[in-house]
Amino acid sequence: MIRIKNEKQIDGIRKSCKALARLYQALIPRVREGISTGELDKFCVDFIKSIGGIPAWYSQNFPGAACISVNDEVIHGIPSAKRIIKNGDFVSIDIGIDLGGYISDSAVTVPVGPVSPEKQKLLSVTADCLKAGIEACRAGNRISDISRAVFDIADAAGFGVVHEYCGHGVGLKVHEDPQIPNVPSRGGPNPRIVPGMVLAIEPMINMGTGDVDLLDDDWTVVTADGSVSCHMEHTVAVFPDHTEVLTVLNPGEA
Repeated sequence: MIRIKNEKQIDGIRKSCKALARLYQALIPRVREGISTGELDKFCVDFIKSIGGIPAWYSQNFPGAACISVNDEVIHGIPSAKRIIKNGDFVSIDIGIDLGGYISDSAVTVPVGPVSPEKQKLLSVTADCLKAGIEACRAGNRISDISRAVFDIADAAGFGVVHEYCGHGVGLKVHEDPQIPNVPSRGGPNPRIVPGMVLAIEPMINMGTGDVDLLDDDWTVVTADGSVSCHMEHTVAVFPDHTEVLTVLNPGEA
């Protein structure tokens, strides 16, 4: 069932999302050579606790406040003191905050030091996919319009689009209906986008195949061919005349 949020609920989700945007603002400069993914996760835990929040992934029994996926890891990478970031790495970070029962969800991919032109292209194309998906997320459109917008850009660039995992509704729980595939579906639910929806749009784009495998830890998802992956995500709220990106800081916000 799709949960349509009222004004009070959207305001609560917005506050959680702005807190998450501030966390990323402080975290991204710390993603550098020599730091461990465990240290990055501890920073996230400390930040979230300092604002009175709870890491949203704890409710999913994930062993960290942040999913930190490096290079061929697509999503759900487990933070570890033993995983040390190196120059040239692609570090995808996915974080959610439960702030007073309101859930935010956003992901970024951070290139560490100089990276190859191919990785730079993947980063740029994934950003374009996210922007296009958000632009397609308008009242009156359908979920498949988001999927098509994401897929067409990535496919035209020659990249693989992950089809086994997808975006989703969010706000009162970590994962809500509807599912938002990044690949257009030939069947299944395709609800119309209506005001009051709060959605997490998250392209997962691979340099090679769109196929993925699950590691033995039952969390970490990797590309099937070992190619590098890029993951970006925003939480958005749909209104009758516009769609608001909640997980960004606007000018003047701190």
